[in-house]
Amino acid sequence: MSTPSNTIVLITGAGRGIGRGLLERYLTFPNHTIIAANRNLDHPRTKELPSLPTAEGTKLILVKLDASIWQDAFTAVKELEAQGIDHIDVVIANAGVAYVWPKVADVTEEQLDGHFKPNAYGVVSLYQAVRPLLQKSAREPVYAVMGTTAGSLNSQPPLPNAAYGPSKGAGAWYSIRINEEDPWLNSFSLAPGWVHTEMGDLGAVELGVGPELQKTLMIGLDESIDGMTKVLAETSKAKHGGKLVLYSGESIPW
Repeated sequence: MSTPSNTIVLITGAGRGIGRGLLERYLTFPNHTIIAANRNLDHPRTKELPSLPTAEGTKLILVKLDASIWQDAFTAVKELEAQGIDHIDVVIANAGVAYVWPKVADVTEEQLDGHFKPNAYGVVSLYQAVRPLLQKSAREPVYAVMGTTAGSLNSQPPLPNAAYGPSKGAGAWYSIRINEEDPWLNSFSLAPGWVHTEMGDLGAVELGVGPELQKTLMIGLDESIDGMTKVLAETSKAKHGGKLVLYSGESIPW
């Protein structure tokens, strides 16, 4: 299915928001195979994806993958292999959730479980499933975990975030360990910024961040995608491995 000049990129959570933005951008790059891994292939937004414009030599593959279901990643890889995918060059572990923003004093076990399953466990199951295909890449493969300063130990925003924040911190921990354990693989956390998406805007409202402060704290989707695709095009293990990298290309403290 692929040739040496064809780059294969897998993006989870590609049906909306940042994942959709990355998908649309990568489809404009020639000689790419882009795998959109979404939890619901019957959703209207997913059904729209095959009609997106693509560059010469570029194609789209859809596969079901729910980051909150451990086995889904392994099943998705088997389906991809059956379709002729024999390696993957770049994996962007983007799928995740954020739907409550409680204080630590108020967070519930159910809320923690609902965030940790896709945002942390999903990073691990996806890595385990795609690892053999990443090993077959002809280049230095990339496993990029969608990161955020909300999961940082030292530079997190002063906002209540006791479910999403620690779950993303756990996902970031795994990106560091993966980078250490696999010398051949460039694994790092890629922070898109606080982006004006459905999830980002809802978070701003729930956290009481008004329009004026949003102008300071938030960025547009295109700006984020421009930066992240540039980082992913120029990255190397020596440069970014095991780090938290902003969409601007700047590495920041954990």
